[in-house]
Amino acid sequence: MLVVRSLLFGAVFYTVLIGYLLITWPAYFLPRRLSWRVVISWARVSLWLQRVIVGTKVTYRGVENLPAGGYLVASKHQAMWETFALIPCFPYATFVLKKELMKIPIFGWAMKRMGMIAVDREAGRKALVGMAADSRAAVARGEQVIIFPEGTRQVPGAAPDYKPGIALLYRDLGVPCVPVALNSGLYWPRRTNLRHPGTIVVEFLPPIPPGLPRADFMARLEADIETASRQLVAEAAASPNPPPIPLVAREDAQAKL
Repeated sequence: MLVVRSLLFGAVFYTVLIGYLLITWPAYFLPRRLSWRVVISWARVSLWLQRVIVGTKVTYRGVENLPAGGYLVASKHQAMWETFALIPCFPYATFVLKKELMKIPIFGWAMKRMGMIAVDREAGRKALVGMAADSRAAVARGEQVIIFPEGTRQVPGAAPDYKPGIALLYRDLGVPCVPVALNSGLYWPRRTNLRHPGTIVVEFLPPIPPGLPRADFMARLEADIETASRQLVAEAAASPNPPPIPLVAREDAQAKL
């Protein structure tokens, strides 16, 4: 049944995504803050489908830690799941994403119209400068800039690999940075179509105030996100019906029990 439900969810999920892109395209000519409501609607429908078809719920913790206005969000990245599941938590968010996604027909056009920040990872420092400029404009508009500081998805328990781009944004924007921990990779594992039932937890941690030296900021960011994410994996491992725990995460999970 797990395989059947996973495949059914995948088919429905992408059908709904394509349907939203085709049916609601006129909305993208509205002011961006109005068209963002369409994006929020799609994200909520996707989460509902996952709960109904697969049995995967979501719990958001620490929402009281989200400031008002524009700020930086640095999220752990374990699955494609958080690219849409974080959306309903923000009044208007701008994601920092890889340039390749902008080349996807219809989807890429919609992302560009919504003002998402595309980064060419082959362009080196030039890409970072452009990312910083676009992020400053987004924050000035009162938007939340969401970045995955490791740049790509990591298996739960894998050694962290935080890139310098997050430090550049933190210094350049001069706004609080909200770290985000999660355990989505247990329920939406990469490189497989299987989706596991249970409860994904997203935890918004206390904001890191602006102005810290680069080394201090990077150390605190990594410690906050990694410590909280390991704890969430351990909680999932101790649940009545735990999802499969990757080998690299089992030792940490057992140590937390």
